[in-house]
Amino acid sequence: MGSRASTLLRDEELEEIKKETGFAFRLYDLDKDDKISRDELLQVLRMMVGVNISDEQLGSIADRTIQEADQDGDSAISFTEFVKVLEKVDVEQKMSIRFLH
Repeated sequence: MGSRASTLLRDEELEEIKKETGFAFRLYDLDKDDKISRDELLQVLRMMVGVNISDEQLGSIADRTIQEADQDGDSAISFTEFVKVLEKVDVEQKMSIRFLH
């Protein structure tokens, strides 16, 4: 019985994570085409940082982000690629926290 309850809990947690990740992805996917383009990423970055960073710096951030996340070579970030980047960030954060203690 305990094993089944823990499986149900994990399933519920996974569903919640999918919802949250989907919400975050939709914040960047401004044209709702299921991909985050360089232009969409730039627009969101501009909204987040305002005029505190130059267009050249923002372009560099967008280019590096897409280069790092884009696995199929279409110069955009799909939902699957977005999730993989978040998983990588989560693992890296956990590792750095573990080493700090």
